[in-house]
Amino acid sequence: MPISERVSPPRVPPRVLTVAGSDSGGGAGIQADLKTMLAFGVHGMSVLTAVTAQNSVGVQGAWEMPVEAVRAQYRSVVDDIGVQAVKTGMLSSAELVGTVAELLAETDAPVVVDPVGVSKHGDPLLAASALDGVRKLLLPTATVATPNLDEVAQLTGVRVEDEAGLRRAADALLALGPRWALIKGGHLPGDAVDLLTDGDEEHWLRAPRHDNRHTHGTGCTLASAIAAGLGGGQGVVEAVLAAKDYVTGAILNGFPLGAGIGPVDHGWRARA
Repeated sequence: MPISERVSPPRVPPRVLTVAGSDSGGGAGIQADLKTMLAFGVHGMSVLTAVTAQNSVGVQGAWEMPVEAVRAQYRSVVDDIGVQAVKTGMLSSAELVGTVAELLAETDAPVVVDPVGVSKHGDPLLAASALDGVRKLLLPTATVATPNLDEVAQLTGVRVEDEAGLRRAADALLALGPRWALIKGGHLPGDAVDLLTDGDEEHWLRAPRHDNRHTHGTGCTLASAIAAGLGGGQGVVEAVLAAKDYVTGAILNGFPLGAGIGPVDHGWRARA
């Protein structure tokens, strides 16, 4: 039947909200989140928390959005459209962390917290004064928290040198309140190994390490993929496994842009 003759109403896809900063280079942040959500067939919506001047070689500037603007964006989306899942990314100040944590606590939907601390190039994206708010206010709202090893050390003091240390890091993170911890071991040598646990179940996620330096946006992409799965009705383990598979393919197909580190390929499945 031609599209013009369709009589049944269109299907409304799951709605997933990202609360994060903008990456003007398009590889991470809000831009990566929305590309990922589209790849998973959900309707992505956004609350902008900061604007960055960013490219393949680093972050040249960052400007935080006013708390009133963040709150208004969130309420505008949630109160009218509704959400099936929320993902948080760059929340640069203590005031923003507290505001977003308050909004999340009032929202009946699973939450994926990506506690962004530094950019791929080592540029700080989280004020030291905000760390306590992440620990005490934001992480307790999380269905899944997805720190990398630098962020785990920043939040818990646990420094991971090998796979055995992933369990210690997960225990320390779970003590701060998220239901599940996904400790990303991508900075360790060897295979890309992550640990997903709620303190009782353990799931070790392994993928071959691809020889590709163009990995900008991996953390944002993984967290958004998990949120897309949760928003679509998957359980935590199923959503994380699907997200890991998607990110592994995106890294394999990452491409060069500019003079530095290029992005992962969010559209790799459409071209596979």
